[in-house]
Amino acid sequence: MMQPHRTYYLYPSNIFASRELYYVTTLLGSCVAVCLYDQRQRFGGMNHFMLPLWNGNGLASPKYGNIAIQHLLQKMESLGSRKSDIVAKVFGGASVLDIDTNLFHIGERNAGVAKSELTALGINIVASSVKGDRGRKIIFNTFTGEVRQKYIEKRILK
Repeated sequence: MMQPHRTYYLYPSNIFASRELYYVTTLLGSCVAVCLYDQRQRFGGMNHFMLPLWNGNGLASPKYGNIAIQHLLQKMESLGSRKSDIVAKVFGGASVLDIDTNLFHIGERNAGVAKSELTALGINIVASSVKGDRGRKIIFNTFTGEVRQKYIEKRILK
């Protein structure tokens, strides 16, 4: 008899990877999620980062893209992956606010860091949905590598 699938909600600044089937869900605005999938062993993981680059001061937290991507790759390797078997999918990086984050282009910078870090690591990006002006809800199947995305409509509060 088939076991029911498990779900996991990934909060910002966190990383999740499993050799077991999970549906990992997160919500993204200017944040970015990178999904890594081992095509040979058929399992994956995802991160959710808020800011592009750690500047070297304080804790090297996965809230920063360059740290989150490195930590996710290390987690995948600790579960038995070889970097050569891993592909990536990248989501998020929208400009969802009319002030602050747009002023600093955080979403655009987050998306750029994901692409540059993965390229530097030699990990092929096989799908992406980044930037724009709407947030996203994504659901990542760690067993198949499939990602489902739904745009979140802007609502103006009056």
